[in-house]
Amino acid sequence: MKYLLSLTLLCLSQLTFGQTLPAMKKMDPNTLTSFAPTGILRVGINLGNPVLANEDPVSKNLKGVSIDIAKEIGKRTGLPVELIPFKSAGATVDAIKTGNIDLIFVAIDPVRGADISYTPPYIQIEGAYMVKASSPLKQNDEVDVASNEIVVGKGSAYDLFLTREIKNATLLRAASSQAVIDDFMAGKGNVAAGVKQQLESDAKRYKDLRMLPGRFMVINQAIGIPKARPSYEATNVYLSALITELKQSGFVAQAMQRHQIQGARVAE
Repeated sequence: MKYLLSLTLLCLSQLTFGQTLPAMKKMDPNTLTSFAPTGILRVGINLGNPVLANEDPVSKNLKGVSIDIAKEIGKRTGLPVELIPFKSAGATVDAIKTGNIDLIFVAIDPVRGADISYTPPYIQIEGAYMVKASSPLKQNDEVDVASNEIVVGKGSAYDLFLTREIKNATLLRAASSQAVIDDFMAGKGNVAAGVKQQLESDAKRYKDLRMLPGRFMVINQAIGIPKARPSYEATNVYLSALITELKQSGFVAQAMQRHQIQGARVAE
């Protein structure tokens, strides 16, 4: 038994980025046409979440866990991949609704689910609150009171979640998740909400900020495809099996390590 476990761990440790994992059953031609009707897999990349993807400011090259998974899907299906960056999750979702892209990487949300079919999640990340050092707020459960104003990226998973859950505080929407802290420091609101990693990164540009302990939500990140396509159910079955395999094989964990992702974990 120990020998078999050691052999399995050895095989996983020898798997490197760029290698194609053991072949799954191929997508049938009709499903493939429904999945990518132009013959090119057009993938929407959400740059509003640094856990998933980032863009080099000079070369404009995209890198991140979602890019690695997109390229692996291209290898498995035999489709050339076109990566199309968007500044926010909301813009990414809008694009897939119009049919201009075929696949996106976004948080699972029931509102978006009206038009988007999701795979199981591949990464779980946390939503957090940030306040100024002088703020009297100490805990997450102190935020939802009438005197508070929460700045959140418009159309983000946090915006959708807080719109449902916040009963007393006021939501103030920034143009994107990246703009939240800038708006906050310019005098908008008294609480900032977003991806914990994004807030921590942005806080390095300013002084006298602190994160409230814990989290206000867990975000499950998944692949989404448009329900408007004729064979979207079959496509979802294929992609769901692929995501499950990429998690179990260590592909997702290795991608997170390669891109130095902290504060997130592979979804169960």
